[in-house]
Amino acid sequence: MNIQLDTTRVMNKPIFIVGSPRSGTSILTWCLGQHSNILVQEESDWLGPFALDVEAAYQSGTHRGERSQLGSLGVQRPEFFNCFGDAINNLILQHRYERRRIALEEAMATATSNLRLPAFQIERSDSDPKGRWVDGTPEYSFYICGLRKLFPGAVFIHLLRDVKSVVRSMLKFKQTGGPALVENEQQAYDYWLRTVRACFKAERAYGSRVVYRMLYCDLVGDSARTLRLLLDFLQEPYEPACLEPLQHRINSSNVPPDFTPVDPQTGQEVEAQQLEAELMNDRTPVPPSGATAAELEAEFEKRVHHNQNVNKYHRRALRKIAALEKQLEQLRCESPGRLKPWQRWMRSWNDRAHRAT
Repeated sequence: MNIQLDTTRVMNKPIFIVGSPRSGTSILTWCLGQHSNILVQEESDWLGPFALDVEAAYQSGTHRGERSQLGSLGVQRPEFFNCFGDAINNLILQHRYERRRIALEEAMATATSNLRLPAFQIERSDSDPKGRWVDGTPEYSFYICGLRKLFPGAVFIHLLRDVKSVVRSMLKFKQTGGPALVENEQQAYDYWLRTVRACFKAERAYGSRVVYRMLYCDLVGDSARTLRLLLDFLQEPYEPACLEPLQHRINSSNVPPDFTPVDPQTGQEVEAQQLEAELMNDRTPVPPSGATAAELEAEFEKRVHHNQNVNKYHRRALRKIAALEKQLEQLRCESPGRLKPWQRWMRSWNDRAHRAT
């Protein structure tokens, strides 16, 4: 069931919860989703890469200047991005009731679903305006620049959790029923460092009014005050219902209290702890930096260029593979005996590769 939006109440100001996986992004997303004006979303995964594709499309549509379609129409880059961002925003909000219907079906089909709990509601009343939405995809830590192009009014909540707790949870993540996040302690520290650095760089680029740093320990230790401050930042009135999901544990790795991973090859633990201490102890608001924002723009352009070339090289490799397979088939038909040494070598190579893995 789709609905017609009341455009007087709709804001294209989505909320993205970013930060390292296993930092509480899921529970904070559900907390905000209990607010009457915020529609909770599942992790989307596609919006960040989509921003790269939009930039590639714009470059393709303007690369010959006035001889290109978009160039001849005078379409500017911000306008191009805003058209897609507005369409996505409206699409999400128009499917509010469909989101609720699917969630209810999921809850009824799964006895252990969190959606069976009153604390985890898509909406609490049909009169809730739900004029904006929240997405808690941790991977968007690496896509803040592109998401701001799609949604200039978006804000980002960097939920920061102590690195040791995150590493322990990452290593036990398979216990939630999902795939392994990391293979070892070193990869876990690296994952935390990369996501937290990306969020901190975005905070320095766009300032604390766009990227809001929030501590997980504050969320669980002083929940009411922390959520009040967060909703003030979001310019939304405080609603006690936002506290209710915190009474439940969801998506937990169930790490045993005595689990203490020790990897002697981990060289990033000290570096991670230094960054953690810096970000947790210094809560001074950060002003935007044009120079840092320019660095993020350059990184965004580099990723777009990389994606375009990867596709080109992939197509080229597929053509070469097809040609080699054709030659191989011709040899098989013309001189079967000539293939035997090659086949023995391939079997030997495959055996060695299998043993190595």
